[in-house]
Order: sequence, then C-alpha cells, then structure tokens
Amino acid sequence: MLRLLSIIVCSACLLSARPAPAAMLGASSSSRLGDRNPPATIARAAVRFALHFRGVPYVWGASSPAGFDCSGLTRYVYAHFGITLPHSTYGQWAAGRHIRRSQLRPGDLVFFGMGHVGLWLGHGRFVHAPHTGQVVSVERLANSYAASYSGAVRIPGSQRHEAQWLGSAPRSPLPNHRGARASYSWSLNRLLRSRYARTAE
Repeated sequence: MLRLLSIIVCSACLLSARPAPAAMLGASSSSRLGDRNPPATIARAAVRFALHFRGVPYVWGASSPAGFDCSGLTRYVYAHFGITLPHSTYGQWAAGRHIRRSQLRPGDLVFFGMGHVGLWLGHGRFVHAPHTGQVVSVERLANSYAASYSGAVRIPGSQRHEAQWLGSAPRSPLPNHRGARASYSWSLNRLLRSRYARTAE
C-alpha cells in the first residue's frame, strides 16, 4: 500500500514539473522580441524616404525633388504616404498633437521658433532643408539648433502600421538627384532670364 502511494505521489510531482507548452514560450519570446524591434509605422517609413533627399538644394517656396524649403520637405515626404500637410511651418505646427521632447519618435516634426521645421530621426538627429545656399542634410539637435528648439508635433495617422499604406497608395519613384539638380538649374536660369527681360523693358 505504501509503495503504491509513493508511486502516485512521484507521478503527480513529475506531471506538475513538465515544461510549459511551446505556444506559451513562443508568446513570451514574441513579446520580448516586439519590445526590442520598433513597429513598422508610416512615420518610420517617412524617415527612410526623407533620407533619400539628402543633397537636394534648398529653394524657398519649393516642395519637390528639384528643391525644398523646410516645410516643403516635410510636406512632400508625408504626401508620399497619403498624409496631407500645409506648406508652412505655422500650418504644420497646428497639424497634430504637441508632444514633449522626451516623447519624440522617428517621424515627428521638430520646430525651431516658428520659422523652421525638420523631421525627427531618433538618436538626437533630424533631417531638414536648412536655408538658402545649403542642401537637405542631417543635423544633431545638440548642436546650434538646441537653443532655438521650441517643440514637436506628432502627425495624425503617422503611427499607423506601414502595411496599411503599402498596396493602397501608389509609390512615387525615388529621387534622381542628378536629374533634380538639372531641373533646378534650368528653372533658376529661366527665372533669372525672365527677370532680366522685365528689367530691360
């Protein structure tokens, strides 16, 4: 009798110590993996897209791969993903929810006074079209821009998963900087010629 009782107790101990089901292990591993890998949002896709325009010249009032001003760059980038922004820093400042600097995510708009805007990349950096004579480039917020930093805006719809945009909106081709610069030079020469003609009259 005692021997039979000991066998039953041992069997119960072995059953209670069996490994957790694979599904449970998989769920916990996936959860940890999800914490390490950021979600594939439209905002992160916008950041990758914006970086293709590094080297494009600053052109006041422009919003195309031939040239950008600061709000023209952010407007063009988000328009590629079906999100419409006004072509002004004031309009973009009012276009979404204001967030603290500690809450910045890639794809948020960062503002410097009310006269300049860039696209936050993460790790202390942002991409922007600086001013006349410069080109689209990446800057560190800790540099000279830190003193004029005035806030950030998260654009509505930018945190949706990228899959919601893929396949539903047409992809525009990546910029050809050589062609863009040629177009910019042609436009600038045409503008100068027209101004000279009006002056001569």
